[in-house]
Amino acid sequence: MAQTLIGSEIIKLAGEVNSMIARGEQICNLTIGDFDSSIYPIPEELKEEITKAYAQGHTNYPPANGVAVLRQAVAAFIKERLGLEYPENDILVAGGSRPLIYSAYMAIVDPGDRVVFPTPSWNNNHYCHLSGARPVVVPTKPEHKFMPTAADVAPLLKGATLLALCSPLNPTGTVFSKEDLEAICDLVLEENKSRAAGEKPLYILYDQIYWMLTFGETEHFNPVSLRPELKDYVIFIDGISKCFAATGVRVGYGYGPSVVMDKMKTLVGHMGAWAPKAEQIATAKYIGQGEQVNSFMTGFKQKVQQSLDVLYKGFKDLKSEGYAVDAVEPMGAIYLSVQMDLARKTTAEGKVLETSQDIAYYILEKAKLAVVPFSAFGTAKSLNWFRLSVGGASLEAIQASLERLREALQKLK
Repeated sequence: MAQTLIGSEIIKLAGEVNSMIARGEQICNLTIGDFDSSIYPIPEELKEEITKAYAQGHTNYPPANGVAVLRQAVAAFIKERLGLEYPENDILVAGGSRPLIYSAYMAIVDPGDRVVFPTPSWNNNHYCHLSGARPVVVPTKPEHKFMPTAADVAPLLKGATLLALCSPLNPTGTVFSKEDLEAICDLVLEENKSRAAGEKPLYILYDQIYWMLTFGETEHFNPVSLRPELKDYVIFIDGISKCFAATGVRVGYGYGPSVVMDKMKTLVGHMGAWAPKAEQIATAKYIGQGEQVNSFMTGFKQKVQQSLDVLYKGFKDLKSEGYAVDAVEPMGAIYLSVQMDLARKTTAEGKVLETSQDIAYYILEKAKLAVVPFSAFGTAKSLNWFRLSVGGASLEAIQASLERLREALQKLK
């Protein structure tokens, strides 16, 4: 398994970007799904609570499943804001969402089991490799905003162990509609009713780490609220990393059926993948401060949406000028889906662009704009769609990059 591991294409591209920045080049870096803390600082109240928790001596091991006050606070938070009711013992805290996703795979999936997931999507191909699962890929379409539909997944669920879904979706910044998610939920319920006694059920892994970041009239929906009878089959992935620009604070939490969560607790405990105790104590206090959370989210979302809207309008303007580019209107998260259909075009130096990687590196070199091809999220290298992440760049840097992109496009033949 280790000999055949594939490194992250995103991290590889980010390394090249960082090297260029170290050489003094001015790059608009839209690669990593992270935040520049000088542009998007964490909530001031959260920062104060973290500092206070360290001063109070919360520097020892936390309980393996998370401090009780945080699990209680999470239970209250998701009940108030999502209408989801889970006891604190069915809530698991970890160092961000990654250990939760990994432990969910390892708790549910046996080698050879079928795992169904859409492309593009974040890291499911790698978690399948780590767990020995057989990946069952669901290609998605731009006309459906790269979200899977019931018709897409219906032929693939028979005998599968896990359906991995994410909304708002990394990398596309799009979300499930109520109707589409309901239809998929009904398929899962139907499939589980068809299984024999003692047969492993079909679970849904539902990554909603971006659920607080939706824009305009867009609403976030989840399987259990839509179909309460799915509660025994859904494992939620959640946390503070994205909604509070707190990626480095490393506080994630998952919740789901006891039979799965108990095994995930043991796995996370053996990994030692705990969130630091001081950060857990601080998070518990902060998410209980409803007014402060709402105030932060209002300003934070406006700032993220402004950057996404400027990018979206910029690409639509370029399209109207006749360039082979397009974009999907942003609905959530910190991402914009962009098409740059530049394959088979020739650079001024005579190089023919063949793959999405070729296009990404051309845009990086000529426009000083760093983007990630969807091929980093499981699609074919011939699909010339890209993820643009706005968390690490200022609005001014984004605006300047659009003019450089126009100049780079003009040079292609």
